[in-house]
Amino acid sequence: MGEALLSRLIARKLYHPDTVLISEPQVTRREFLAEKYGVKVTSDNRAAAAASEVLLLAIKPQVLEIVAAELAQVGESNVERGNLPVVVSILAGVPLEKLEAAFKHQPVIRAMPNTPATVGAGITAIAPGKTAQPNHMELAKKIFGAVGEVVEVPEHLMDAVTGLSGSGPAYVAVMIEALADGGVAAGLPRAIASKLALGTVLGTAQLLQQSELHPAQLKDRVTSPGGTTIAGVAHLEKAAFRSALIEAVQAAYRRSQELGN
Repeated sequence: MGEALLSRLIARKLYHPDTVLISEPQVTRREFLAEKYGVKVTSDNRAAAAASEVLLLAIKPQVLEIVAAELAQVGESNVERGNLPVVVSILAGVPLEKLEAAFKHQPVIRAMPNTPATVGAGITAIAPGKTAQPNHMELAKKIFGAVGEVVEVPEHLMDAVTGLSGSGPAYVAVMIEALADGGVAAGLPRAIASKLALGTVLGTAQLLQQSELHPAQLKDRVTSPGGTTIAGVAHLEKAAFRSALIEAVQAAYRRSQELGN
């Protein structure tokens, strides 16, 4: 996700490569990022903490305490110099309270993007911390606007966002794979079945977005009396397809809460 953001920010010229410093522990990864994007790289998190505008946290939640401890000393020196970059976190499940405790003197914004950001079709929810100002939020919107749409939500809804849009691409991928498998089971060649499944999901999403139809309205338009589609929909209902998706979102929501504890 960090690279997805980086690639779009550089491609859209929102940041010049010379103004970006990435801290990455793996040598091969540092070399790759430096060569591909022309950015500066380091293995020292403390160097990255000296950012002048924004410090983007794109790490595993499990290593937050270790990384934050490395950054704490630099944060104190930034306070003395009056240089306080906003901290933007994309850590799943980590609440603002915990982030603000780790970065005591800095404004913090929590964000949850999703993987379609890689192709500029993502959607990101952001929530401001206690000391985040409107200019900090505008900066976050500029960053995540480079990879798709941005919505602002209250902090208490971020775990729900994680369960829906953060984890949602995986649910959709499973659905597309299952649609293609169904086509193969009905006699279609795999390549054609996969193309039809992907095109159907993509086209339906675009139709719903552009027409502003409620999904139930579109479903009703496609299901003619006694036809093929209503037969398929009836089978989905019998198999609890709708409930399975609802429960998947709730399961991911609960796991997001667990990660924050």
